[in-house]
Amino acid sequence: MEHKQNRSKEIVRVSWRGIAVNLILVAVKAAVGFAAGSLAVILDAVNNLSDALSSVITIIGTHLAGKAADKKHPYGHGRIEYISSLLIAMLVLAAGLSSLKRSVEYILHPEQTDFRLISVLLIAAALGAKLLLGRYYLEMGKALSSGALTASGTDALFDAVISAATLVSAVISIWLHVYIEGWLGIVISALILKAGIGIVTETAGHIIGKRADSALAKQVRDTICSFPEVQGAYDLILHSYGPESYFGSAHIELDEKMTVAELDALTRRIVPKVYADCGVLLTLGVYAANNDAPDAKAIRAAVQTAVSANPMILQMHGFYLSETDKAVSFDLVFDYSQEHPEQVIASLKEALSAQFPDYQFTIHLDRDFSVSD
Repeated sequence: MEHKQNRSKEIVRVSWRGIAVNLILVAVKAAVGFAAGSLAVILDAVNNLSDALSSVITIIGTHLAGKAADKKHPYGHGRIEYISSLLIAMLVLAAGLSSLKRSVEYILHPEQTDFRLISVLLIAAALGAKLLLGRYYLEMGKALSSGALTASGTDALFDAVISAATLVSAVISIWLHVYIEGWLGIVISALILKAGIGIVTETAGHIIGKRADSALAKQVRDTICSFPEVQGAYDLILHSYGPESYFGSAHIELDEKMTVAELDALTRRIVPKVYADCGVLLTLGVYAANNDAPDAKAIRAAVQTAVSANPMILQMHGFYLSETDKAVSFDLVFDYSQEHPEQVIASLKEALSAQFPDYQFTIHLDRDFSVSD
């Protein structure tokens, strides 16, 4: 909890710094734009004002996301940060469309500008400030796992591109008396729109239910398997309820002779260890392993051979043989590109039944995102 509070406070501090920088840039660019009669510079100033608004959205979103879990939202409010990122993306897209519209109008109805050397120097300084701010946002966004800060960083870097284009057009207008702001504006607008679409796609993935980072999945699995009693960890599922807020479930394979008391003691060690090392609150299920059963080794070897022959089958787990019921069951994980896994399962079941007619086979189609690429 303390880590999350510190993270939220740092995101807010970063956002306030961004607001301060953007408001200064708004004042500078507006002054230059009106003095030179440059529509591009004035629009750039307005764009910086929207960036300040984006930071305000980040602050509000971070505050709301930090609210404790309640009856209606038992997993907390962390996903509000994704909504903040989406709102910022909408601002980026709006800025891109507005810039495109103004650029076309400028091409159709060009206006002569009157840039001076001091104006060029101020635009260059604003360009440097925006580049630094963009890198700062991106670095802090990565360090704090904040999609909103990352989105603001991407937006800031594209603003720097706008300022660079404005600077180039200003220099060309001073030395060659050629006015290219409109054409540059179209190119820049396309880049801004591309960035906005990218942010929307990334954020929508989180809201819909994006696959968790493979490195985190591996860390969770390795932590579980670090306990000597655990023979394997499978069916790992992770649900994100905001950056750095994960709930998950997994099955662990244990010797069937383990008592309930021993199982309880083991899970009470595993769950806090995973939370401390990985930040994931985990629920555990159990697969019983009876590898010492007389027919288990032979049948398991046959299953492994059949599975290995099909590259679309990524994993077999949960194998269990019941001598009393003469039944064998196990789970298969397929590559997502396998179109009809049920048909493969039916074929495998038929082959195994023919090879071991005394046993009834039950094969479950399973999903484990940590092994499916």
